[in-house]
Amino acid sequence: MVDPIELTKATEEYACRRKDDIVYRRYWRFRGGKWYGGIATADCVGCNLRCIFCGPSLTWMRLSDKGEFRGPIYVVKRLTSIAMARGYRYLRISGGEPTICFDHLLSVLELAEKYPFTFILETNGILIGANEWMAKELARFKNIHVRVSIKGTSPEEFEKLTLADRIYFRYQIDALKHLYDHNVSFHPAIVASFSTEQDIIELINELKNIHTEIGRSVEIEYIILYRHVIESLRKHNVIPKKAYTTSWELITEEEARHLISNQV
Repeated sequence: MVDPIELTKATEEYACRRKDDIVYRRYWRFRGGKWYGGIATADCVGCNLRCIFCGPSLTWMRLSDKGEFRGPIYVVKRLTSIAMARGYRYLRISGGEPTICFDHLLSVLELAEKYPFTFILETNGILIGANEWMAKELARFKNIHVRVSIKGTSPEEFEKLTLADRIYFRYQIDALKHLYDHNVSFHPAIVASFSTEQDIIELINELKNIHTEIGRSVEIEYIILYRHVIESLRKHNVIPKKAYTTSWELITEEEARHLISNQV
């Protein structure tokens, strides 16, 4: 069973490096993309969960020889140059968990604040839930919006999907509380591909108990059935109730079962 806190420490040993008070992090790709209507993305190495539906290949997240160490100045220059060239409004770090190497992230945010872009922080929320001071630090920035991706709708579902102990499900909810308490712009996104409609409703109602606006701002997220995602789901014998094909068709559990069973 994965312990996300311990895995964070292990990941930082190979994904982060400090030199002359500058924290470097491994990145394996810089790119533009259509998400959020257009966003410049830096794909980092390293995550503290092992989700069976993970978008990027887990190989990129785990292996210490992947990617190159990049400092905050390099990262921001690459992101802003992509955004300016393509007319984007948004920047982000993705591909892994951005709150790992947190000092590096803070330096990136400080530099990015000098530009007219919004930084979308996509996170699983585990570290923010465990460390309220992180939310307080993020509150310093006015150009940031945090998207907390909640894995599943219950502790049991979280454990099945992330291979992490179910106790960490609550850390995601705690992250929302911390962000709200410190007036950080954010919204929750529920990975709902493996949940029943009733499960989703019950979690949204729980989020409304934190604050009505949190429940109203929920994004429902369905996984995309890329080839490597299908291979992973088949390995773990898990079928989504709803999912997107790579041609952006939202399909049912029976259709997903057929696709997963028959892909060579």
